[in-house]
Amino acid sequence: MMLEVKDLRVGYGHIEALHGVSFEVGEGEIVTLIGANGAGKSTTLRALSGLVRVSSGRVCFGGKEITAVPAHKIVAMGLGHVPEGRRIFANMTVQENLELGAYIGNPRTFAADLEAVYSRFPRLKERRAQLAGTMSGGEQQMLAMGRALMLKPKLLLLDEPSMGLSPLLVQELFETIVEINRRGTTVLLVEQNAAMALAIAHRAYVLETGRVVLSGPAAQLRDDPAVRQAYLGGHAS
Repeated sequence: MMLEVKDLRVGYGHIEALHGVSFEVGEGEIVTLIGANGAGKSTTLRALSGLVRVSSGRVCFGGKEITAVPAHKIVAMGLGHVPEGRRIFANMTVQENLELGAYIGNPRTFAADLEAVYSRFPRLKERRAQLAGTMSGGEQQMLAMGRALMLKPKLLLLDEPSMGLSPLLVQELFETIVEINRRGTTVLLVEQNAAMALAIAHRAYVLETGRVVLSGPAAQLRDDPAVRQAYLGGHAS
């Protein structure tokens, strides 16, 4: 199992945001976490990548416990995180953003890694000298994903990647996620567009107020009446 999360608890001050969350991500899978705003999805990803302190529980990545490992060391182990809101460096160029994504990578493979990202996202190559903050939301999302991919992560965490994008760009984005996975990157996807997430994922977990309340094959959850009612507008399409 590439990622194992056991009884994860995280708090902000006196408020506990995660109440014993457990789930797994197998190598080669796309696993999605779905749930309403405030369910704890983004907190879960930040805990996995070392950006918030874990109160109790265990996180194992690639067979090694990383619960208390600093964030920069977790990145070096092969865990990439595309945060909610993209968090690109707006006053730097596209290429400078990508270069920063490779800051602990192998200098000997940098040129090939950069070209691989540009091949996957041709619009980034066209705009490589442009300031990142002047690009559209869809282009900024491509850049955030490309930056994470510069380290060739074993596991890619995606936090609300479709937020603020047009339906056409959302479709393009999800096709890209499937392609990244097909080429060997395991994906853990947090997404409010539950219909799209369940359409591409292998397995899914439903979070409600900091707890996993439902899990199973994505297709099975997509057909679950409770999931359809709560997250799919009452239908599975």
